[in-house]
Amino acid sequence: MADALVEGLSKLDTCAVSDAMDRLGLSGAALGLQPLWPSPRIAGRVVTVKLKPAVPGEQSHRHLGTAAIEAASPGDVIVVDNGGRTYAGSWGGILSVAAKAAGVAGVVADGACRDVDEARDLGFPVYARCGVPVTARGRIVEEAFQTAIEVCGVAVAPGDLVIADWTGVVFVPAARAEQVLKAAEDIAAREAAMAESVRAGKKPSEVMGASYEQMLRTR
Repeated sequence: MADALVEGLSKLDTCAVSDAMDRLGLSGAALGLQPLWPSPRIAGRVVTVKLKPAVPGEQSHRHLGTAAIEAASPGDVIVVDNGGRTYAGSWGGILSVAAKAAGVAGVVADGACRDVDEARDLGFPVYARCGVPVTARGRIVEEAFQTAIEVCGVAVAPGDLVIADWTGVVFVPAARAEQVLKAAEDIAAREAAMAESVRAGKKPSEVMGASYEQMLRTR
């Protein structure tokens, strides 16, 4: 069954969604993340992964990210909480191959990712803090998946929505998604009308006056 909220979200951009969150008094922009190759915009439901530093002698129960890929539905986005660590990868090439095969829309990682060239060649979107060639082996292990996490200071739960594009990444709480989507659609429509006014010859100072400053108010 199609997810109407994801479909609606995919027609917007992160700016409209962030503005909608502001209008509703919510916080969802994950500052510090960026596409690691010219990735297309992605939007989907969140499948979470939580990582932690490896303890000497500790044995990992499974390779990080594999359980999340197997639990994901087509169109989902895997979101990795690596606590902003950039000294080793929190996602890699074989994971990208597996996720792409499973129909996963992309990955968002609060940390570094490896094998960015491979992800690019696969056409698999990767949003993260940076790329790094250093392996996670012996450095980072998976603590849990499909659990509540934090990404760049934003609380994220399994089933929440996420949108990512070249401007950034925004998370939307599942319980407020319908409200956020409606507000974002209103803001996007108002901005489109303003842009059309500028194209028609109106001065930007007229178009981007009180109307623009009051964009976050409900009509």
